[in-house]
Formats: sequence, C-alpha cells, structure tokens
Amino acid sequence: MTDHPLNGPDSPRGCPVAHGGGDGLTRLYGPEAATDPYGIYARLRKEHGPVAPVLLEGDVPAWLVLGYRECRRVLDNPRQFARDSRIWRDWKEGRVDGASPLMQMVGWRPDCVSQDGEPHRRLRGAVNDNLQAVASRGIRRHVTHFANKQIDAFAEAGSADLVAEYAEYLPMLVLTRVFGLAEGEGRRLAESSAQVIKGGAEALTHNDRIMQILGELAERKRMEPGSDFTTGLMEHHADLDDDEVLSHLRLVLIAAHTTTSNLLARVLQLVLTDTTRLSGLVSGQLNISAVVEEVMWSTPPLSVLPGRFATADLELGGHRIHEGDLLVLGLTAGNVDPEIRPDVGISVHGNQSHLAFSSGPHECPGQNIGQAIIETAVDVLLHRLPGLRLAVAPEQLTSTASSWEARLDRLPVEFAV
Repeated sequence: MTDHPLNGPDSPRGCPVAHGGGDGLTRLYGPEAATDPYGIYARLRKEHGPVAPVLLEGDVPAWLVLGYRECRRVLDNPRQFARDSRIWRDWKEGRVDGASPLMQMVGWRPDCVSQDGEPHRRLRGAVNDNLQAVASRGIRRHVTHFANKQIDAFAEAGSADLVAEYAEYLPMLVLTRVFGLAEGEGRRLAESSAQVIKGGAEALTHNDRIMQILGELAERKRMEPGSDFTTGLMEHHADLDDDEVLSHLRLVLIAAHTTTSNLLARVLQLVLTDTTRLSGLVSGQLNISAVVEEVMWSTPPLSVLPGRFATADLELGGHRIHEGDLLVLGLTAGNVDPEIRPDVGISVHGNQSHLAFSSGPHECPGQNIGQAIIETAVDVLLHRLPGLRLAVAPEQLTSTASSWEARLDRLPVEFAV
C-alpha cells in the first residue's frame, strides 16, 4: 500500500479517476495491504466515510464501499449498480487491458454473475437447480470420504498443518466428485483457483489451465453423461450454450472452492483458539453452525467482493459516483461498520444479516453446500484426532491478504496417536 500527500481528510470527494490517475489513493494490493487490510479499511473509513476511492491491481481506480447500509444498497439495486462490466468506463476507454489480472475477477463472461434481469434469472436458475440436485445426492458422504482420506495421510504423525494438509484442498476434492472430474485433477485445480483470486502475473495462465481442464470435461460429458453437475448444466431446460456451460463450471468451481477452503480454515482457527468452543463441539453441546455464523461476521471468506458498475451518475456515502465507475464491496468492513455494530464484542448468535454471502439477486446460491462441507469436515476431524490442540500460541497465527480475501497462512496442530 502506498499513501500519497493528497490522501487525507480534506481530499476531494468524487470520481477516483479525477484524483490525478492515482495520486492520493490507497492501494488495496501490495506488501502493506497483504499484512494489514483491516487497518486499511479502518483508516479509509475515518478519512472518507462509508465509501472510499482506492486503487486495485495495476493501479486501476475503484470505489471501495465500507458501510453496511451502502453495501446493501449497491447489492440490492442492480438497476443502479449493474454487474455487467461492459459498461465499465475504464475498460471501454482502453485504460484496462484485457490481459490484466483484474479481468479474471471483474471481466464480463457469459455467466449469471455478469448479467442482471432476465438473462441472469435464466442462467442462475440452471445453476440453482443443479446445485440443489448435487446437495440431494449425498454431499456429506463425499466430504466424509475425502476428509478421512486427507486425515489418513497425517494421522500417524501426531501433528499437521490443517491449512496445507486439510482445508486447502478438501473442498476441491469434493468438487471433483460433484463435477464428474478425476480426483487427480483436484490439487492442480485448487492451486490454480487460488492464483486466480490472488491475482498477479500468473493469474491468466492459471485461468487458462482451469478452462482447459473444464473444456475437456465438457467434451467428455457430451459423450458420456452422468449424474453430475456438469451433465446437469448441459441438459438443463434453460438450454445453455457451450460458452455458458463452460463459464458456469469455472464460476462455481473457483467460487465454491476458494470461499469454502478459506472459511473452513477460519472456523478451525476459531475452534482451536478457544478451548470452550472446542470442548463444546466434541461433547455435542455446541453446534458447529454457530461457530460458522460467528466467522461469517468476523472473517468472511471474501473480504472484498468484485464488482458493480454505476449505471448513471448518483450519490453514495457522501461521494459523487459517475456512470461507468467500478465499485467493490467491502464485506468485512461492512460487517464491522460501527453504524450497525458499535460494539463488535457483543454476540451475533442467531443474527444472519451479515454480508458474507453477498445480498440481493446475486446472493451466493451454494451457501448450503458450503455449510455442509464445513460442518462435515470439522466433525470428521474432531472425531478422528483425539486430543487435538493448537501447536503454537494463537498470536503466532498469521494471514496474508490479496485485494479480495485474507487467508490464514498455516494452522499447526498436535494430537494423540
């Protein structure tokens, strides 16, 4: 993160581009942003209010929405804040190259998250129907199988890193079964999905790898259909064309794996740094869903959600937003907005109004499947590893952030053999 002299409480409020092409704006990427995103959100809120001008990867200007109410307004009003990046002014006017790593997150594709209205409803209907079908075919059985297989690899060692050896790959292994992919593709797909979210020079290469694997899968399923998510999309009455099928396979694969693996790691972190929660789960007195809910508020799997585009000039959070401006949604910042949570120490148990799953027409359609993966993964782990405990002091646990997420680096544990 780099600060410039204009970045202060007296900075002009208006379009990020009008701030001199980057002067005075805070970068949401880079070394400092990777280590202290929460500090950046707090400072931006103090300096600019609920909406702040920022720079994304490649010094691309955007508005970061920090306020809870402002996030809900953007998410719930697609007529004012469209998902279609083809109206993005910086892209239309050639200031953002098609090869930019940012395009992997905000660029237009023929999928449901890139569209609104009736095109969105048609495509999302196909995704929803097939996710429900997947959920009804024993998703917890798949999780149990792969969770035990992962644990078998380190169970005799008496120690493990539950990020690298469990959470980082388990959701993708489950998705290989759901999609009809070979299990052996799971590790490569997990690594590539992480790189697409992380950004950087390798994002495009890893996206190409994902698309190649999924393209080969689609070809195979045309010849050998099965009872899987891929076949379901191809045979759905919404009549998706080849590009739409491939784009939705990519969307669900990347979004489902990266968010669920991040959330699983955070849930395990919370459980293992609080012996009361751990003993409550082991004894059955505490439901894992309550822990997941708490994590949704404190460390949602996506810290910043890309992206919405203003369809007209308007006001938001005291700033003048211009037609074609890019907005990104601060889900973590919105969840701790002092306007709605003046005391973050107060329990949020039973309160599901967090922003972790987004909101409005584009709210995450696979949240029940993600919840099932996490609940089953935690349950299997606690029953397989007696005496499970954190191997380091809680304050030694660190995270690394990109523009979009903050991921736990490692979670070393010990257990009885």
